[in-house]
Amino acid sequence: MIGPSIVIYGKISGDENLTIEGTVEGSIELPNQDVLIGQSGRIKADIHGKVVHIEGNIEGDITGVEQVIISNSGNVRGNLVAPRVTLEDGAVFKGSIDMDPGEPLLEKTKAAVKDKLQKESSDIETAK
Repeated sequence: MIGPSIVIYGKISGDENLTIEGTVEGSIELPNQDVLIGQSGRIKADIHGKVVHIEGNIEGDITGVEQVIISNSGNVRGNLVAPRVTLEDGAVFKGSIDMDPGEPLLEKTKAAVKDKLQKESSDIETAK
């Protein structure tokens, strides 16, 4: 737990669930752990967690491997990427939500072009 009077600048990573009531600026990388931003939490960081639950203020992008929850006291300015997103009544949110965080669009486009070229090449070989 990061208490209300603690201020951290930098990257946080580890193998434990994390509760933040203080201030963090930088990045939070806990993709296999739950991250809770308490009501007194003030975050200017990108967050990557298994389940990210926000009750405080965040400026930054949030990636939830399983879910992102913004409580009624939560205030988020940033983009959300998670298969499940919950915005409780009263939550403040400004940003975009991506609930299909599969392959990036560029990778999908490259794969489609490669498949098309292989098919055309195969069709040309068959025509000979």
